[in-house]
Order: sequence, then structure tokens, then C-alpha cells
Amino acid sequence: MTATDRSQELITVAAQAAADKLAHDIIAFDVSEVLSITDAFLIASAANDRQVKAIAEEIEDQLREKLDIKPVRREGEREGRWILLDYLDIVVHVQHSEERSFYSLDRLWKDCPELPLPADALATRNRPENAVTDAQGNAVAEDEH
Repeated sequence: MTATDRSQELITVAAQAAADKLAHDIIAFDVSEVLSITDAFLIASAANDRQVKAIAEEIEDQLREKLDIKPVRREGEREGRWILLDYLDIVVHVQHSEERSFYSLDRLWKDCPELPLPADALATRNRPENAVTDAQGNAVAEDEH
């Protein structure tokens, strides 16, 4: 069993939304072979709590606008260190860099196949953790802040 086309579509939209808000190290795993509760995980990081929240909100907004879907569960918003968005077909993890390093979900799921991502999302694997954002989590040039 592999991730469905619908799951891949959700991953693509969510990954692009995360990249648009300057998430870094975006990766998606096909976990359908080892988990019966979901097809795929999307993992993205941010350097601060405000950006974690902005990324999660943008993912929610884009999935709702483009695919008319809302999460069935959302956890971690108050703390802003690790927000989980459960869409049944996919689960999105937006983590503060420190939580990502500590919990190491990438290492836990490394044996699962990676799913293709948009070019902007793939480019985040080289993005510095301290990318500059405004109060809403939007990218700004360093000389603008």
C-alpha cells in the first residue's frame, strides 16, 4: 500500500504553504505501510514560536481554500512549539527547531519512502533557521526589518 493521490495532493499544498511562510527542512514521508491511521506525515520547522503558528495557520488556510478541507484535530497551538494538524489522510507536524532536534521524527520515519514535494519546499532544506519574517510570518528582506 502506498499513499493515495489525494494524500499526495494534500502534502503538496501543505508543503508549499509551509515554504511560503519560510519553514525550513520540509520533508514528507509515506507512512502508509507502517501506520493504518494515516498515509503520510509532513514535517516542517521554524526558528520561533510565532513562526510555528504562522506556518500552521497558512497550511490550514491553503488546504481549506484550495481543497476545501479542514483538520479533524489540531494540537499544540497554545504553546506554539509543536503544532499537529490531523487531516486523517495526512498529519502535519510544524515544530520549533529545538523540538524537531529533540524528538527527531525524521530519524524515526527515515525508513519510510519520502514523498515528492514542490521545488520551493525542497529548497527549504538549505534555508537558514534564522530566516527573517514579519509579525505575520511572511518573508522579508534582511534590510527591511
